[in-house]
Amino acid sequence: MAKATPASVWVRPEKARREQPALGRDQIVDAALALLDAEGLDGLSMRRLGARLNSGATSVYWHVANKDELLELALDRVMAEVTVPEPGAAGGWRAAATGYARTFRAMIHRHPWTVTLFGRRPMIGPNATRAMDEAIAAFAAAGFDGLDVEYAWSLVVDYVIGAAGGEASWWSGQSGTTSAAWIEALGPYLERIAAERPRLASHVREVWTADTAEVLDGRFEFGLACVLDGIEARRPH
Repeated sequence: MAKATPASVWVRPEKARREQPALGRDQIVDAALALLDAEGLDGLSMRRLGARLNSGATSVYWHVANKDELLELALDRVMAEVTVPEPGAAGGWRAAATGYARTFRAMIHRHPWTVTLFGRRPMIGPNATRAMDEAIAAFAAAGFDGLDVEYAWSLVVDYVIGAAGGEASWWSGQSGTTSAAWIEALGPYLERIAAERPRLASHVREVWTADTAEVLDGRFEFGLACVLDGIEARRPH
């Protein structure tokens, strides 16, 4: 069986401008993002996008060959929200890596549909490559080179995607309820397990009666600090 040829919207030759429809790429991406942010990946289809734009699918297909290419454009658009402080500023490489991780996490919270797209295709759009280049500069400033830069950078990326993805999943499932409501609903169950696992029951009550956003923020910052501590321990000296 012949192998499929890799394809990307970023490497397809541009069509002649005289053929270009009135509907532009930015308008298409804007409409796609609105659907994705409101309804997730399942809410986006070429048909629904065409309807939202009051245009036939032909105008959309002029810019992208399929939904995968449209998602490439949408993912790169939101990567513009990820920033990396200069590693030469106060705090050095660690402050740069921290700023990168925090803005990456915030972007995922705003656009949770991105989580399952990471790693599916090479991210070679202008915003993604800008963020990657700046992050690589931070780890190079820490003294890493060659593949070690990749290992350090990808460790932070994997941590952020995992942590922020889980957080986004939690928030999406808690619309209209609170942790306090969960404690009340699970009260009889927690009473039953407290007899065998009092430590666990006490821990659950303590965590869920605290402000959820503060707990998640604290958990993220604790984990990020541990990741950066590990990278620090492996820095060339």
